[in-house]
Amino acid sequence: MKKKLLFIPLILAAIAALAGVVMLLWNAVMPDLFAGCQRVDYWHALGLLLLCRILFGGFRGRHGHGDGHSHRERWARWQAMTAEERAQFHKDRGSFCRPRQDESAT
Repeated sequence: MKKKLLFIPLILAAIAALAGVVMLLWNAVMPDLFAGCQRVDYWHALGLLLLCRILFGGFRGRHGHGDGHSHRERWARWQAMTAEERAQFHKDRGSFCRPRQDESAT
């Protein structure tokens, strides 16, 4: 329990440092890249960091991709596949975004 409490200041310091990096990068790149873009202060950079985390990262942590399976479990399933199952997996993934043959004829 004490070790977990010791990490709280480290986590807060890391967030503060990351917000500072976001502010510096934004102010170095964005105003020169886009004419109407304004510089941001520290608090706006922290808000931007939080917004990006919500929109793109979520708050689920590093426990996999939200499907309840860890990387080790997925790797174990992959290792247990036969060569034919792997080939079928690659074939199915290759056509994931392509229309089926019968749908493309119409």
